[in-house]
Amino acid sequence: MALSRNTKTAKAFYDLAFNQSKPAEAVERYVGAEYIQHNPAVANGPQASIDYFERMAREYPGKHVRFVRSVAEGDLVVLHCHQRWPGDHDYAGMDIFRFDDDGKVVEYWDVLQVVPEDSAHANTMF
Repeated sequence: MALSRNTKTAKAFYDLAFNQSKPAEAVERYVGAEYIQHNPAVANGPQASIDYFERMAREYPGKHVRFVRSVAEGDLVVLHCHQRWPGDHDYAGMDIFRFDDDGKVVEYWDVLQVVPEDSAHANTMF
């Protein structure tokens, strides 16, 4: 039950913050009081996440994330995402969310890779 709830929450949080550009609302709904960040460009704490997503919305209007697959185990949810950044690149992303017992996001990791134009094979990154 918690795995399904946490997966839905991770997607709802990321959709609201990233796609809908409503990070303050996303944080209020889905983030716990403590928020540990592992992206070196973003400080710890809920407000730093809001500031980051607001800046990204200004710099990349129309940015969009598509959830390709998800994996949940214990208190973690991993989203494999296709991110589109207008005027920049498309990215393959792995976003990891840790949840507290109340189903709130309390820790976050991400790894991004530019989707290359050329590949040594016909497989995609998704």
